Amino acid sequence: MAHHILDLLREALVHYGYWAVAAVLLLENAGLPLPGETILLLASFLAYSEHALQLPWIILVGTIATTVGGELGFALGRHGGRPLIERYRNVFSIRAETVARGERLFESYGAATVFLARFIFGIRVLASLLAGALHMPWRKFVLFNFLGAAVWVTTFSAVGYMFGAHWGRLVHDLKRFDLAVAIVVALAVLLLWWRSQRRQHAP
Repeated sequence: MAHHILDLLREALVHYGYWAVAAVLLLENAGLPLPGETILLLASFLAYSEHALQLPWIILVGTIATTVGGELGFALGRHGGRPLIERYRNVFSIRAETVARGERLFESYGAATVFLARFIFGIRVLASLLAGALHMPWRKFVLFNFLGAAVWVTTFSAVGYMFGAHWGRLVHDLKRFDLAVAIVVALAVLLLWWRSQRRQHAP
């Protein structure tokens, strides 16, 4: 099954290039469960091995598409609210625990969750919808949506390019990599929050 999906993505990239990258990332971040990280890695691998695509353009197109997709997801969540989340969960067989986990992240980290969710498998697709449904202030969402998109796209594109010679191993370790990056990003956000709290309470 995984090889079949990779073949489909490769064919899409060969025939449509950057448009394929843009379409998958936009739709994934708008709320459709598509393999966004895989197409980024594969596109970057093709840039490394066949020079059919260029890494800077992959990053630029990917960041724009991811940001726009996030904005669409936010608008859908804002207008559809919790009923939309429940219908979405039923249609795509998303576990209630996954939605609850996303809500807990928003309760704990607020707007920073939009950034963190890019690196958390299963939550990334839900993040923008939940942000809209939970009525996050739009200006905060715009900032963290763009920052998350830029860092996530750049990270995965660079990894796909640098480890192009080890593509099979890279795909195999994808979920583990997702988790590792999520932990690093979470620690960085906690450090920034701790430092801001210290400054606020300093005499």
